[in-house]
Amino acid sequence: MQYQFEDFCLDTIKLELSQNGTQVLVEPQVFALLELLIAQSERVVTKDELLERIWGGRIVSEAAISSRIKTARAALGDDGKQQRLIKTHRQQGFRFVGEVTTTSPASVVPRDTQAQHQDTQDQRANPSVAILPLTLLSLDTRYEPLADAISHEVIADLSRLHWLKVISRASTFRLRGVNNVVSQAAEILHVDYVLTGTLALFDEQATVTVELIEAATGQAIWAERYVNELSDLLALRGQIATHIANAIEQRIQVEEAKLTEQFATEDLSAWMSYFRGLRHANRFNAHDNEIATHLFEQAVKLDSQFALAHAGLSFTQFQNAFVGYSSDVHEAQSLSLKYAERAFELDQLDPIASLMMGRAKLLNGQAEQASPWFERCAQISPNNALAYYNQSLMSVISGDVSETTDLSMRALSLSPIDPLQYGFLATRALGHISRGEYEAAADWGVQAANAPRAHHLIDAIAAITTHSAGDLESAMSWSNSLKQRAPHFRTAHFFRSFPVAAPLQTKFKETLTELGFS
Repeated sequence: MQYQFEDFCLDTIKLELSQNGTQVLVEPQVFALLELLIAQSERVVTKDELLERIWGGRIVSEAAISSRIKTARAALGDDGKQQRLIKTHRQQGFRFVGEVTTTSPASVVPRDTQAQHQDTQDQRANPSVAILPLTLLSLDTRYEPLADAISHEVIADLSRLHWLKVISRASTFRLRGVNNVVSQAAEILHVDYVLTGTLALFDEQATVTVELIEAATGQAIWAERYVNELSDLLALRGQIATHIANAIEQRIQVEEAKLTEQFATEDLSAWMSYFRGLRHANRFNAHDNEIATHLFEQAVKLDSQFALAHAGLSFTQFQNAFVGYSSDVHEAQSLSLKYAERAFELDQLDPIASLMMGRAKLLNGQAEQASPWFERCAQISPNNALAYYNQSLMSVISGDVSETTDLSMRALSLSPIDPLQYGFLATRALGHISRGEYEAAADWGVQAANAPRAHHLIDAIAAITTHSAGDLESAMSWSNSLKQRAPHFRTAHFFRSFPVAAPLQTKFKETLTELGFS
């Protein structure tokens, strides 16, 4: 993709910034910062999102962020006083305000050899992972079955994912005690990723340490440590296994998407097209949603029986209608249901197909028919955070909010860094306001609006909840943010996406009217 603005061009394929055809040298982190701001130019990019996308989730100082912004501005002949292209929004983040046009450059094959081109044609299908037995670091061998049980539960959890090939315990446990076990596992089992780890027992304390290794490079792409009292470990082993499985699911999706970056779009396989599309879809903005749609369409063209690609198309059309990216909302609603039905037809046991059926039903005004699909998703995949998030949302819509908090918090605990985290938080806020717990609602509503990728409808929830809590200054601030991000927003748009029951709808409509929305 090439982004043109003023006399500059940012080329995301060549990773170059140029001015009037002359390359402007910038370090990789500054280039990534510019790409993020320019791609998201229709909105403010929060500092939390900068930390996640540019610094990989690490906490860095305000000075470090300011330094990178200053360097990015300097590369464009801009500065903090002019803010001609990069504007600072105090307490919120930064926005690229230049007029941007996009073009797709001619495809580039990464290496100038026939062998490399053949590589792109022979890309692997769905990725694979081997879960090795945890090594017990203790002389007390009574706990070896417990170490095995954790590994086995991770295998069971991951095996519910139809897009990931998970090697069975019968094969992985045969490698117990093998030297250079990761390289041996990759060679013998022919997998792309290997999870290895230990269970250490010391002074009545148990520590589970795990690493997810990319087999091709031997690099650890994720690691975690869980420390518990030994007496609690038996009861907590399922929770630990679930957390590990969910983290593996997200990290492998991220890594698979990264692997696609070395290939031109037209050279991607169906699976690679899907993973690259998923990465764009999870950025939750109109520009990336359009790119994701094209990538999912390419995946379907390459493999018409690819259920997840159809589910991906349902998801992008859902965003078009739910957030309002499309000018023809009714068409987007219809397409979302059409693609979800096709995904379910192709794979009735895929949890994502059931999830998208529920979302599409809700989107098309069939709320009563949506709940069974979310329940089905949870039955197929008991640790699917999105199933519980949508069940929580359905409880608000139906007016029965007795379980809203538990469901939204379960979603958060299952996937604490989910791309849809803002939705989990916003749903909890709606649950609190439904029960008249206005201060708690405001607290969760603001957290949701400040979360990475939150769209303008979440600003509306923050405005409603803070207004209900009597914090009129914050309510006006979020209201102004909503007006800036979505100048044509109307109350009807909110209820199209959140068709809450009559009493709550009346309250929300009155609040939005007081905040200046018709």
